[in-house]
Amino acid sequence: MLTEPSVESVEFEHPVSSASTVEPGSLGTPPRKALLRKIIVALVIAGAAGFAAWKIHQNMTEATPTGRRGGDSADRAVPIRVAAVQQKEMPIYLTAPGTVTAYYAVTIRTRVDGQLLSVNIREGQSVKKGQLLAEIDPAPYQAALAQAEGQLARDQAAAVYATAAAERYKTLYDTGVVSKDREQTQTAAAGQADGAVVADKAAIQAAKVNLAFTRITSPINGVVGLRQVDPGNIVHAADATGLMLVTQLQPIAAIFTLPEDQLPEVQKALRDGGSLAVEAYDHGDTTLLGNGKLLTLDNQIDTTTGTDRVKAVFDNKDGSLFPNQFVNARLILKKEPNALVIPAAAVQTGSSGTFVYVIKHGDPPKGGGSRPGGDASKSGHEDGSKGDKPKADGASLQAGADNGGKGHGEGKFYVAVRPIVVNVIQGSQVIVESGLAAGEQVVIDGLEKLKDGSVVTPRQNGEHNGSGSGKHKSSDSGGADKSGDAQGSARQQPQSSADSGKGSGKHGHSGHGKQS
Repeated sequence: MLTEPSVESVEFEHPVSSASTVEPGSLGTPPRKALLRKIIVALVIAGAAGFAAWKIHQNMTEATPTGRRGGDSADRAVPIRVAAVQQKEMPIYLTAPGTVTAYYAVTIRTRVDGQLLSVNIREGQSVKKGQLLAEIDPAPYQAALAQAEGQLARDQAAAVYATAAAERYKTLYDTGVVSKDREQTQTAAAGQADGAVVADKAAIQAAKVNLAFTRITSPINGVVGLRQVDPGNIVHAADATGLMLVTQLQPIAAIFTLPEDQLPEVQKALRDGGSLAVEAYDHGDTTLLGNGKLLTLDNQIDTTTGTDRVKAVFDNKDGSLFPNQFVNARLILKKEPNALVIPAAAVQTGSSGTFVYVIKHGDPPKGGGSRPGGDASKSGHEDGSKGDKPKADGASLQAGADNGGKGHGEGKFYVAVRPIVVNVIQGSQVIVESGLAAGEQVVIDGLEKLKDGSVVTPRQNGEHNGSGSGKHKSSDSGGADKSGDAQGSARQQPQSSADSGKGSGKHGHSGHGKQS
């Protein structure tokens, strides 16, 4: 029982509050932590609620300006590029890849053996028929000629003696002095002498021919190629390699192939017109290299390819065509006078058929805005035409530009869907049978953003921002540029199928080149 008094004394000696001596983890700590945690949570919730309220207020204040900006974007003019509907003479042609060939090509060879003394022309020189090209050492052939001439002189003297002897023997035979056999023998000897003289003359002629062969001349008018043999070499008539090649370039020929299915068209055109024009274009089918005419069709069709070879002739005055050059040939079957022509990039195809976007001056009509191709025929009649022949609106585009100051400025323009009927597709050009009038402006670039009634900012085809348009000598230039052609080529295939299904247009001549 000694421990009890000590415990009581301890409790007595420290009656003051025990909180100052309580260690962490005692019973008084949890209520304070819970209170602190509640305060922190309340602050976080209040902050989140304040941020949410501020965000909602900000969104409500920006709702009206954003709506205005959306409306402005909807009314913003779409930049486009346009081209005018042209009325001109348009050729209807077949296209095919071809190769230029020399009209004549002659490999110059020696006809006698000997040493090549000189080459009298330079490589690449134009030569005339009969012009001296090279010389072979003539000394051996001059000696052979002199020898033949000497032999002739000797045989001629012998022939004179034999003839005189034959006459004497004939007289003697008539008088009965010699026999008939002696007289005939002498007459035969005279004849042999005369024959030797004729042979000697022929030998002289052969020697002169060989001597002339030592001077090699050009058989045609043309251009000399690279020299194959240098002076000083011994050349032979049996050599496989010639001395040089001479090709005639004026005129020059081109050979191309046409499918057998197109031959009746060509033959009919030949019967009707007598002669068909042919145009040769470069590898890119953009630059006109020469104009010629159809010479002939081959007399048989290649069974492996089902094509026939066709030969055309070109004057080639400027030398733009060269042997073995690749060309795109256009065989013109006929020419359509006063045809309405637009770039192929302008032609669109929808569920209702083929259509284009036509530029109109002014504000778009109310109630417009149908999607492209949705109801092209209805949109076309609502475009102020009501089935009548469309009127050219090209002047309004220029007038708007003049009034606008810079670009098209104050002038307002919009697009209207116009259904058309396609007649023929020729490369990057389309002949329109109906639906357009000469001078109207059609859209060729920026089509993906358009719908019926869209407000637009038109730019004439050929106007570029810092980039020039390359010069082309193509006969059907004036269509879309390369960017427009890229869009047009992507649309030509569905357009052709739509036209063939609806029977609205005639089939174009596809050819073998870019037209496909």
